[in-house]
Amino acid sequence: MSGRQERRRVGIPQMGMLGWSLTALALVLVALYAAYAHAINTNAVGTLDAADRFLRGGDGAVRLVAAAQFGPDKAQKLEMFLPAEAKAGGAGGKLPVVVFIHGGGWNSGNPHDYRFMARALAPQGYAVVLAGYRHFPHVRYPAMLEDGALAVKWVEDHAAEHGGDPARLVLMGHSAGAYNAMMLGLDPRWLNAVGLSPGALRGVVGLSGPYDFYPFDVKASIDSFGQAPDPADTQPVNHARAGAPPLLLIHGSTDITVKPRNSIALARAMTNAGQPTQAIILEGMSHEGVIMRFARPFARDPRVLDAVLPFLRDVTQPSPAVQAAAR
Repeated sequence: MSGRQERRRVGIPQMGMLGWSLTALALVLVALYAAYAHAINTNAVGTLDAADRFLRGGDGAVRLVAAAQFGPDKAQKLEMFLPAEAKAGGAGGKLPVVVFIHGGGWNSGNPHDYRFMARALAPQGYAVVLAGYRHFPHVRYPAMLEDGALAVKWVEDHAAEHGGDPARLVLMGHSAGAYNAMMLGLDPRWLNAVGLSPGALRGVVGLSGPYDFYPFDVKASIDSFGQAPDPADTQPVNHARAGAPPLLLIHGSTDITVKPRNSIALARAMTNAGQPTQAIILEGMSHEGVIMRFARPFARDPRVLDAVLPFLRDVTQPSPAVQAAAR
């Protein structure tokens, strides 16, 4: 046996736990990079969710308390989560509710794949509802807004049963979901149609949202909005008004899918209407990057959560009457 062969045989068992740990870590990093690339290239949000779940050690910090249909179509579904230590139902101690609406160009997406949003937000003291809606080609505008209003109605009617406080309700969405959320907050007719008003909302958070995209020049918007009888009426920027719920508009500076000018235009329109609003443009962040910052390992960049969490805290403070009663 040669000296080289002898060293090779001896070296393997001497690798030890440290060597195997480093090898395992390298494999995990490779797997995470592959998951990241796959999520970016195929919009496979479920892959991102799986990576987040793995890195958080499972779903132990959150608890699913409701899974419901708010309409007959299988896409008209939602899930509601609480922090693991929170008790569902009962008197008092109910948590403010964040309803998150997913993106996907109004033609794809499943709220189940966005459970990383619940893992990020619920432990901060929120009930988190992940809401779906019907997609093109089965429906077009305004079906996504009608479904969003129905989801809000479900929250108003049922959240308290599961530990949420519907009087402290915030809408949040990414991309197409940010459009849905923003229209529900700005145009009263959609919530009015289910017996509610935008006054039922404490705030709206838009992540990388399209708010000023007419004339329609990409397939997704042409498919879902091209048949609208009044295209300009579909645009959130044209519904800017004083008295709307407070808005938080976040966009990445390198977003080439939905350009940052959408958030800038809406912030300007809101300010001109008498409700000063600022767009937060995050340097070097892409369209996907904004939503990925809610999931591990990408949450190590805290800029999105550093903007979202103070906004949620501020707009969901209990009313003075409730605070007085608690003292």
